Amino acid sequence: MKTYKLFTVALLTIALLGSASCSKFLEEKPRNVVSVTNYYKTEQDAISAVNSIYAYLNSISTGSTAGVYHSSFWVTQGLASDEMENKQLAAPALDQLSTFTYGPQNSTLQEIWVMHYKTITIANIAIERIPQISMNATLRSRLIGEAKFLRALMYFNMVRMFGKIPLVLKEKEPLTPEVATVDAIYAQVHQDLADAVPVLPVNYDAGNGRGRATQGAAIALQAKVYLTQKNWAKAAEKAKAVIDSKTYDLWEDFASVFKLSSRGGKEAVFSVGFGDAGGAIIFWEVGQFLVRLLPPQLSEEGVQNAQGWQVPTQQLYDQYDIDDRRRAVTFITEIHKQNGSVETIRPYIQKYWDRAAEPKGNGSANDFPVIRYADVLLMYAEAENELDQPLEAHKYINLVRKRARFDGTTYRNTVPDYAGLSKTDFRAAVLKERRLEFVAEGHRWFDLARTSTLLTLVPQAKPGVTPAARNYLFPVPQYERDLNPNLTQNDY
Repeated sequence: MKTYKLFTVALLTIALLGSASCSKFLEEKPRNVVSVTNYYKTEQDAISAVNSIYAYLNSISTGSTAGVYHSSFWVTQGLASDEMENKQLAAPALDQLSTFTYGPQNSTLQEIWVMHYKTITIANIAIERIPQISMNATLRSRLIGEAKFLRALMYFNMVRMFGKIPLVLKEKEPLTPEVATVDAIYAQVHQDLADAVPVLPVNYDAGNGRGRATQGAAIALQAKVYLTQKNWAKAAEKAKAVIDSKTYDLWEDFASVFKLSSRGGKEAVFSVGFGDAGGAIIFWEVGQFLVRLLPPQLSEEGVQNAQGWQVPTQQLYDQYDIDDRRRAVTFITEIHKQNGSVETIRPYIQKYWDRAAEPKGNGSANDFPVIRYADVLLMYAEAENELDQPLEAHKYINLVRKRARFDGTTYRNTVPDYAGLSKTDFRAAVLKERRLEFVAEGHRWFDLARTSTLLTLVPQAKPGVTPAARNYLFPVPQYERDLNPNLTQNDY
């Protein structure tokens, strides 16, 4: 059988460069450069290998600057839904996503595919080679657990987006691998997470581990996978395990969630870090949230490079109660001009902007929240509703709604608790709550797809845009199919 090493040497070079810059977030400081001939020999090599997987979540040093969570992935989930519209000029791939006119040639989907499989490849190599290293056994198990968590996360993203895809798990794989069934991919995701949970720590020592996978992150991801599969009992069980661990909590004020001082804080179950590596930057690693989302009119206030490329739909903004704290934190609608006047503008997304810490905007050191504790609470509420446990379901959705009433000083008379909703009405309520809570966090297309509401809800926010049934999956990129004729195509 023809095999290939998944460009191991090239990936090692990229990985080792990446490991140094992500050390600020992971707080494991590997050597900067290790040759291929002596790599995977020492404990430090093992740490470096796993750090390199994390590096591909934010940004990379060759080719595109886009890591998995840099921008394309979460922008796609927002555009291909009722959440966001594209205003970026000369970006037809993004226009297509927003209007549901995309096809197999879409370059953004191609980038998502490539970055996920590069990350999977590095994880595969680490999982296969680290067991051969003579090192501390506990640390070795933990590092393998981290790699398996990250591989599970990547495959979970990909199977939801594309359905049947290749399931590559080894350093050496067929040159043109066959696709696996959706069930087989989910089975591997469950296996990786089951392997990761017992060996991952509940937390790390202070100052040594922000951004690394924890036991709670793995269990929360298990809950999300089961929720997607509509295994309500297991989803509830896993979400409740995270809740009962008492490791996490909500910030009292929604505004605190996105402060730079809150990175890695009590609500962060798993996040991807961005920043300049303490001044030791070796490639572009800053987040692009502020560039993409803040309005260009903010140049009046001294903000740099605010492009406003992706904007919320007006219908999303209108869904909030006027005094819902999330509306004021998530959106900006006023510009304070230099002449002292105030200009009212259409809503833009500002939630990632910590004005005090990053007054000039531009590149951001904020984290991208992959899983927040609020997500765990709403997953549990949703699962309990499906299990005909309305009291428990209402209790946990109302924890999230209570926070929305807090204006930073007092609790306002707004966003009232839900009571007595029918099972059907609760489904709509929790879907809406997720919409209001997780703007621009990469959830919305997934939520609409798994609840089969894409076709009905998108036209309400985007008049004239009419998704089709095929949009419950994305097309497999044509470039990948040209390289691998064993890849099948979805209904495109």
